Amino acid sequence: MNRSVTAFAPASVSNVACGFDIMGFALETIGDRVTARLSDVPGVRITGVRGKGEGIPLDPALNTAGPPVRALTEQWGGKRGVELEIHKGFYPGSGLGSSAASAAAAAVACNELLGMGLSRRELLEFAMRGEEVASGAWHADNVAPSMLGGFI
Repeated sequence: MNRSVTAFAPASVSNVACGFDIMGFALETIGDRVTARLSDVPGVRITGVRGKGEGIPLDPALNTAGPPVRALTEQWGGKRGVELEIHKGFYPGSGLGSSAASAAAAAVACNELLGMGLSRRELLEFAMRGEEVASGAWHADNVAPSMLGGFI
């Protein structure tokens, strides 16, 4: 098992003409990086938000990176916790899926950290939990392209 893992998830656009909030595509050059580290303290902690994330909450229940990791650690059944450090590569509220990029990167990093071996498609359900924090509903319009890449 790794001691820390960093994952990148790209920004995305889901306001695509007649496919508004149904279709989305990933951008190649900007996105978020999330580093996940094992902790002896059970649960999920966010130790910092760097880059363009001023004002983003550290409370894992209020940050889109928290719920995916909490759900993954519960499924894993381990006694140890996970600490997250988020590096925002673009501003929240920019219309580029900021919440989705953090949720997707956190899910990918945690999956690798815990050696769970889940596929990106399997991780999509976990990442959608983060989107619920941002919008009040599970949806994949931005998180699917951030997780899977391309146009989806």
